Amino acid sequence: MKFLNLDAQFEPFGKGIDIERFTFSGGEPHLLIREALNPEDEVMICCRARSFEDMGLILLAADALKRFGIERLQLFIPYFPAARQDRVMVPGEPLSVKVYASLVNSVGFNRVYLFDAHSEVAPALLNNCVVIPNYTLVRRALEAYESYMLVSPDGGALKKIYKLSEALGGRPVTECSKRRDVSTGKLSHFTVYAGDLQGQTCVVADDICDGGGTFIGLAEQLRAKNAGKLILVVSHGIFSRGTEALRMMYDEIYCSDSFLAGDLPGVTCIPFSSGLFRL
Repeated sequence: MKFLNLDAQFEPFGKGIDIERFTFSGGEPHLLIREALNPEDEVMICCRARSFEDMGLILLAADALKRFGIERLQLFIPYFPAARQDRVMVPGEPLSVKVYASLVNSVGFNRVYLFDAHSEVAPALLNNCVVIPNYTLVRRALEAYESYMLVSPDGGALKKIYKLSEALGGRPVTECSKRRDVSTGKLSHFTVYAGDLQGQTCVVADDICDGGGTFIGLAEQLRAKNAGKLILVVSHGIFSRGTEALRMMYDEIYCSDSFLAGDLPGVTCIPFSSGLFRL
């Protein structure tokens, strides 16, 4: 297997095929494969997708590889853009995840790997999709802890959190809920369905942290229930509002490097290159 890393700072399986990325004066992204390849080669494109342009680069890379006669192509795209836009909430908006999935499907990849998919929608829309769970990431984050409780941020995370609990040997789970105003996106009514937590270490595990409002509201309620140390483990750390407010509420914060280009203050970024996922 050879690897074509579209981001020079993201080499999840090691050094890849020599490529050059550049942008034409008209704004068109482009790339050039700078080494000879053989039709019998199997190649995995690795992409930390953070924009629509990154999706375009996947298509360009696949086309360039096929012009070498290569047909055995795989894609490693741990954070799938638009995975949260998996339903039409108001009239007039697109079903974005389907648009992104259609672009990927047009290539005809033999395998498409996602990491801790947001819901079942993206994997269902993608052909030949394999979802990698977050179990190894959470284990790495909690290596120093013998006793802790897992916290499900909301009802949508329950199915995954119980599977995670099972993978970690049957850790206890606390369920939580919240309300979201669909028209404004505002969150409210955070509820922790537990009594006195009696100083237990609580681990909030989820797939995406964007602005962080869910986790801040949740932490306030966990503190009110006498939680001990609070740990946040998210698979995809976007942190669009920074990390200062989160760091005031959580003792430790962990994520993978599926979205981040580097560590943020107070966040431990566990890279895929450390063996989070092995082919």
